Amino acid sequence: MPMRLLIAFLWLAGGGTALAENVPLPHPRPPIWIEPQSFREAAGPDFNSADVLDTPTECDQRLQAIAAIEPMPRLIGPEACGGGDMVRLNAALRPDGTRIELKPAPVLRCSFAESLVGWLRDEAAPLAGKLGADLRLVQTYDDYECRGRNRVVGAKLSEHGKANAIDLRSFTLSDGRALTLTDVTVAKDFRDALRDSACHRFTTVLGPGSDSHHEGHIHLDLADRHRGYRMCQWDVREPPAAEVAVRVPIPVPRPAITDAPAPHTRKL
Repeated sequence: MPMRLLIAFLWLAGGGTALAENVPLPHPRPPIWIEPQSFREAAGPDFNSADVLDTPTECDQRLQAIAAIEPMPRLIGPEACGGGDMVRLNAALRPDGTRIELKPAPVLRCSFAESLVGWLRDEAAPLAGKLGADLRLVQTYDDYECRGRNRVVGAKLSEHGKANAIDLRSFTLSDGRALTLTDVTVAKDFRDALRDSACHRFTTVLGPGSDSHHEGHIHLDLADRHRGYRMCQWDVREPPAAEVAVRVPIPVPRPAITDAPAPHTRKL
């Protein structure tokens, strides 16, 4: 019996109101993160209050010599999110003291921030200089965020949740040019060299061609994997080939058709 006929039959049989009342409601969805009930749960099993000090760590001291930072001793999040020795990275400082601003200023663990600053100072900035202007600004897209990979509920914790990753959109040069890192019209040799340098510096580099989540930005992290496995998935693409119109020769016009002269007639 079709379902709607069965429902109509049960309704006519006197179970109309009862039938509606007996339909079980769906269970409420569980929250994405279970809220901790105490500071100890939020801080995690590895929390040691002795680690939270006003004194800069050795990493902080090294970083302060090459970057403009705001120390943030500890960030606490659900489950394994957060961690110790965090910083807000406002700018990388080139050897001559010139600032390379990062906006929005990312929140990162100190060890990752140190690697990022080293890459910007020693590799990305000199590569940008070959284009005729200095690197002045790095446009960021994502930094510390307590979430699963690709924001999928229940997925393994992203390196963003550990403040061990950053997403980058573009570089701005001193002459005002904005270089979107995934823009196929930006010089390919520059993007090739930038990808190669990033893949040597970081354990994960994701961009166009890796998956649909990274078509518009570049992801960098220092994930620690089994046997030092690394991922370099950034397809440096070229502009689509322009269609060239082929000149088709116009056919030679046909000769005009004229009326044939009337044949001579003989008088009889």
